[in-house]
Amino acid sequence: MNNNRPLVVKVGGSAGINYDLVCDDVAALVKAGRRMVLVHGGSHETNLLSKRLGKPPRFLTSPQGYTSRYTDAETLDIFAMVYAGKMNTRIVERLQKRGVNAVGLSGLDGRLLEGPRKASVRAIIDGRQVLVHDDYTGKVTRVNAALLNLLLDHGYTPVISPPACSNEGEAINVDGDRAAAMIAAALGAAQLIILSNVPGLLRNFPDERTLIPHIRYAELEQALSFAEGRMKKKVLGAAEAIAGGVDQVIFGDARIAQPIQRAMNGAGTVIAP
Repeated sequence: MNNNRPLVVKVGGSAGINYDLVCDDVAALVKAGRRMVLVHGGSHETNLLSKRLGKPPRFLTSPQGYTSRYTDAETLDIFAMVYAGKMNTRIVERLQKRGVNAVGLSGLDGRLLEGPRKASVRAIIDGRQVLVHDDYTGKVTRVNAALLNLLLDHGYTPVISPPACSNEGEAINVDGDRAAAMIAAALGAAQLIILSNVPGLLRNFPDERTLIPHIRYAELEQALSFAEGRMKKKVLGAAEAIAGGVDQVIFGDARIAQPIQRAMNGAGTVIAP
């Protein structure tokens, strides 16, 4: 594996993730000379803040079974507070404490993550398929790789979170795993590591004994039939990363020591062409 090619790591935002252990590992790798981009989530903290502010989170399920956060204008404010505010700042702080010169960015900064806002979202509500129109969500179709390479070339470690920038310049909620896949492809990354609060892809969630250690790219569509909840989007992101030229995607465990290095060495679920 070419060490000059960037490594892209996505760490989720679910309960149970140990960001200190993740940042310890980022620091060790950066000090060893790895060029890295860290993408992060913030779903658990967003849910907590939404409840505190009297705006309980609402989720939409697509006809294909994918779950996403319903994001009206008020929810988008809460989302930005957590992702681009608290989570991004605290992860950058952790890395600075460990001697890593991290730069925190949202997808809006420099149109780092850009794509169309969906005109409407199809969702199954009360057993009926409906169109939801007031939703600020979209999909990343372009990555400002020049900005990331500028930072990497000057010794900075980018720390990136949604929201992204719509083609019209609006803030939009995008899936972090699929955004990380687009970043990895745009940078020509050797590996994309996706860390969450499970050890990898489980055939029978939540039984961790059913971990699938290896899966081929051609088998990913079949994996969507048993991937549960958020893992569906991770599988989709993995497929998009491999299709975009990334050599290997690994689902790893963000609750353990050296989560990135262990994943790089094959712990978790390894996906390759």
